[in-house]
Amino acid sequence: MQRFLWFLPTVLLLAADRLTKAWAVDHLPLAVPQRLIGNVIRLTYVQNTGGVFGILPGNGTAFIAASAAVGLVLVVLLLHPRVRGGWLRFGLSVILAGAIGNLIDRAAYSYVIDFFEIRGFPVFNLADSCITVGAVLVVICVLWGGERDRS
Repeated sequence: MQRFLWFLPTVLLLAADRLTKAWAVDHLPLAVPQRLIGNVIRLTYVQNTGGVFGILPGNGTAFIAASAAVGLVLVVLLLHPRVRGGWLRFGLSVILAGAIGNLIDRAAYSYVIDFFEIRGFPVFNLADSCITVGAVLVVICVLWGGERDRS
């Protein structure tokens, strides 16, 4: 039962992702930047048919398959008794939220809804942020965490 609690961050972050994307579609014009903080942070609704940073546009089926596979692996890891450590499980749960959020977009619309723009970076969304933050947490846990003696 306790292992299922690690899906709570996934559910909460996925709900936030869906709500922010719905807001963006309803309130932002397509491809017209709206200043949020000067010209540094803007809200720009775009429809990303590619992968990370818009690479390989038009490969929706491949991205759906990859996202589904990653999601399945993350669920198995979160339920596996040998995967220990709160921060590691939290990181996996956060990545899962991002993977599912973008998978829903690809399956429903054949593109991902992106709308946050920080100068110098491609436009992204909350799901992308979840994947990035979760991956950083997992890397930190793998490199410096864990219960076993590393001497």
